[in-house]
Amino acid sequence: MELLDELTSIVGASAVLTGQDCDAYAADWTGSYNARPMAVVKPATTAQVSAVLALANRTRTPVVTRSGNTGLVGGGFAPDRLVVSMERMNQIIEIRPESRVAIVQAGVVLSKIHDAVDGYDLVFPLFFGARESAMIGGNLATNAGGSNVLRYGSTRAQCLGIEVVLADGRIMNLMSTLNKDNSGYDLKNLFIGSEGTLGIITAAVLKLHPKPGAYATAMVAASSIESALTLLNRLQRETGGAVEAFEFMPRNYLTQLKKVLPHLKPPLGYDQDVTILVEVGALSARESTVTDDGTVPITDLLESVLMEMIKDGLASDAVIARSGQQRLDMWKIRESAAEIGVGRSHIIESDVALPLDKVAEFLETATERLTALDPKADTMTVCHLGDGNVHFTIWPQVTDPQLHDQIREMVEDVTEKLDGSFSAEHGIGLSKLNSMARRKDSVALAVMKDIKSTLDPNNIMNPGKVLPGD
Repeated sequence: MELLDELTSIVGASAVLTGQDCDAYAADWTGSYNARPMAVVKPATTAQVSAVLALANRTRTPVVTRSGNTGLVGGGFAPDRLVVSMERMNQIIEIRPESRVAIVQAGVVLSKIHDAVDGYDLVFPLFFGARESAMIGGNLATNAGGSNVLRYGSTRAQCLGIEVVLADGRIMNLMSTLNKDNSGYDLKNLFIGSEGTLGIITAAVLKLHPKPGAYATAMVAASSIESALTLLNRLQRETGGAVEAFEFMPRNYLTQLKKVLPHLKPPLGYDQDVTILVEVGALSARESTVTDDGTVPITDLLESVLMEMIKDGLASDAVIARSGQQRLDMWKIRESAAEIGVGRSHIIESDVALPLDKVAEFLETATERLTALDPKADTMTVCHLGDGNVHFTIWPQVTDPQLHDQIREMVEDVTEKLDGSFSAEHGIGLSKLNSMARRKDSVALAVMKDIKSTLDPNNIMNPGKVLPGD
């Protein structure tokens, strides 16, 4: 009660929740992790976050930061812990169109940033299906990826500066708007991707980019993954690196789509082994302005390259979006991956990164070895092929937990042998702690633990996540 009284004195009675009022904060988005927090506190300012963490550190109260709750690895699981919700810190502080930066609080929903900068003919190019609820603080804490990493990089690459409250309540101002700052250790990037285990990100300076004047979007039936990579490389060469997204949807993805969301109909049908959603963004007026004959040069270029691919036998068919609605319809098919998978039991979700030329070998080898372990296992694959990020989802038919562990280790083993990583964009949280213990370099793990113990000696910041044995 003394802790709750002090929290109330910091943020006000209406911003402290207990008992059944915490139930809305109990479950993660997947439904895999569900436990009522001890309390939920909703600070409105950085000073309040600072006071809350100073109190938690003094009383050694474990803290879990909550943003939009769109994580997939249990990072927000908070049984009997204090949840610090960032939902009230939701202001876009400033947009500087000439220097192409946006200064925002951590609780701003991603789509709100998209809408705000659109009025300046700019984009913040972090896009994924959960953008209507994901908050930028959570995106930074997990170093989120998405569909546009190919052109713009992950969240880490799209951030110039951050403000962080440390475990003891100290406020660290790293809110640089500079593109070059070589003044010591790169502390900003230490906190981006740390999943709330080192401190709470309360604000950020984000990079903005010119909004493409036109998008050329298509779905392509490629003859193989190797052929699809040929298409990617041709388009990158022809467009000067303007490919925004290059998404791979194999037959097993389209099969699951037909079962779960039959109203979403792929324009090339459900029977393609290799379907690619490709999007190119044109910046110059020369490429994006409608010509006298009603065509758009960037679309003509995409069509020309696709016709060449079909002529060469590297693709069998393609459909180009001819309107904004057709483009959105294509993207809805790709962005429904999480919706397709959620709710099914015994799911094993793999989020691996591979060299581009090893993606086909990974899928072939992992599928073959999975069949040997569980012949009737169901699978669904979707892939950010442009950056080598494969989501290989498995629904085992055998319910034995020991077999599930064998399947996870099999995927890790295949990934490691192909020089990949067991975590590409979803983070570690709880679900990949065993993977960290098995696969992460032991010296790297030791250094991470040293950093954690230095910045959070009382281990109050999201304990039990990211670092095995924490």
